Amino acid sequence: MERRRFLLFLAAGLAGAAVGRGTAGLVDPEQAPLTPAAAAEPAAPAVLAPAPPTGVVDALPGDGTSLALTIDDGTDSEVVAAFCRFAQDAGVRLTFFPNGSYRSWEENGELLQPLIDSGQVAMGNHTWSHPDVTTLGDDQVAEEIGRNRDWLAQTFGVRTPFFRPPFGSHDERTDRIAADAGHPTIVLWNGTFGDSRPVSGEELVAAAQRWFAAQSIVVGHANQPAVTTVYDQLLALISERGLRTVTLADVWPVGLSRVQRVPGSARTA
Repeated sequence: MERRRFLLFLAAGLAGAAVGRGTAGLVDPEQAPLTPAAAAEPAAPAVLAPAPPTGVVDALPGDGTSLALTIDDGTDSEVVAAFCRFAQDAGVRLTFFPNGSYRSWEENGELLQPLIDSGQVAMGNHTWSHPDVTTLGDDQVAEEIGRNRDWLAQTFGVRTPFFRPPFGSHDERTDRIAADAGHPTIVLWNGTFGDSRPVSGEELVAAAQRWFAAQSIVVGHANQPAVTTVYDQLLALISERGLRTVTLADVWPVGLSRVQRVPGSARTA
């Protein structure tokens, strides 16, 4: 079966299964059967907090069945496009942590912007060029974070409280600079695809089997094509475990804001 049809079929099945279990699944049961248009509709937040926390988070708060899939970097434009199409086709909710120095994000602006506008995709700051911020001076850290913050606002119309330091490297000094730049929430993770190095599809699925769990924040990267070959297996695993994908903005909606985007800046060059 052609992949797009398979994903739509599976997503609709996940919604029906969620109704049968009486628990929240990957897709909101009220939206089934799923269509590409419905996939982009924002779902009700699974967990609400009064404001994004100040300091480090590495898991979702409280009890529940939520799973936050967070995708970093974006060195490969085709992989960024594939993640966007995955969200479109299957209704998966994602949080991207892009580096603005990679042109892949603007090259895929026509795919990405509607997902951002609908709330199906949230954004966080990952610095402009992916340095280890703990090795930089204060002014350099502020420049890396501030430049990427301004790029997110100008290109996609988003301001976000979320900052993920490259390599997970941070300290009190860099956390303070990030907070001063408008990012009080330092987002780490408690699960990983392990794809910061070259991996196979089989290794990605094995990592998902280990780390896909309730209230987890899982980190992956939009750098390698292997992940594009196992979407159906990832969806099946989410369904089997009764999980529901959420963005970090679903979990911590207060503190997010939209700003005026530069017209056409997030469009394919």
